[in-house]
Amino acid sequence: MKKIGFLSFGHWSDERGSAARSASDVLLQSIDLAVATEDLGGDGAYFRVHHFARQLGSPFPLLAAIGARTKRIEIGTGVIDMRYENPFYMAEDAGSADLIAGGRLQLGISRGSPEQVVDGWRHFGHVPAEGETDQDMARRHALTFLGLLDGTGFAEPNPWPMFPNPPGLLRLEPHSEGLRERIWWGAASDATAVWAAEQGMNLQSSTLKQDEGGEPLHIQQARQIARFHEAWRAAGHSRTPRTSVSRSIFPIVNDLDRMYFGRGRPEQDQIGRIDNFRAVFGRSYVGEPDRLIEELKQDEGIAAADTLLLTIPNTLGVDYNAHVIETILTQVAPSLGWR
Repeated sequence: MKKIGFLSFGHWSDERGSAARSASDVLLQSIDLAVATEDLGGDGAYFRVHHFARQLGSPFPLLAAIGARTKRIEIGTGVIDMRYENPFYMAEDAGSADLIAGGRLQLGISRGSPEQVVDGWRHFGHVPAEGETDQDMARRHALTFLGLLDGTGFAEPNPWPMFPNPPGLLRLEPHSEGLRERIWWGAASDATAVWAAEQGMNLQSSTLKQDEGGEPLHIQQARQIARFHEAWRAAGHSRTPRTSVSRSIFPIVNDLDRMYFGRGRPEQDQIGRIDNFRAVFGRSYVGEPDRLIEELKQDEGIAAADTLLLTIPNTLGVDYNAHVIETILTQVAPSLGWR
């Protein structure tokens, strides 16, 4: 394990006990937690994107703000639903945010997840072409986005432009060199992991996955990562890819931890259905640091990935989540090979 960051779903709620009661709270607290994570020595701040929900939506203003407030950590998403995205406008937003951050963006994109509304992408002006599914549309948008990030000119310049143009066809600006290599695909199946490798994207594997063998999530993820690497080698890419897994990990070191998580969480994976397929949902890891170390050493998904994303309960506030992250970084992660 080379890198550890947090992954926030960016919930807000006015329920009793919530420290994030509005969208403003979540956005500002997300910036503060990213700064705190950098100060603690963590490696990344990642955010989930959901539309029509009381969660983080448009990611690029937040990513740019964090980029302006931090110097070192990676800043990313896990994931952006490409069914909703205009790849051209997204390429401009991503290029701008990456330049502000000094080339630290790590953008996870995907076909998305079950939604709050029916066919929400239609409200954003996106409709599958004839014969396409919404999943096909997401992949089409993703491939267009990747092509734009290559920086090759494609648009014919106006013979009488308002401002002088460089010679040749024009590309979108601002362009951030190297961002194309920092795009990840959130894969729920082995087949989509193979497709991501073929397209030259890094791999994100979440706390849930299509159940393709009946084994625990971590074993299926390790196999998924292995197949990703096989496909990457077969595609002949020259660089080394990256892979990440997400986990819910809560060390118990004080009475507040015990109050929040001491009653226990499922210590076994759960099986359910999502988007009409059988899915395996990963267990939570809860306990004293020594116990967590022994349990996490047996997690084959973590061992196979180079990056671990810690899912956080963001409604518990910046201070508490910084405490959880610090405890993991200082009392658990070193025994798992981090640093």
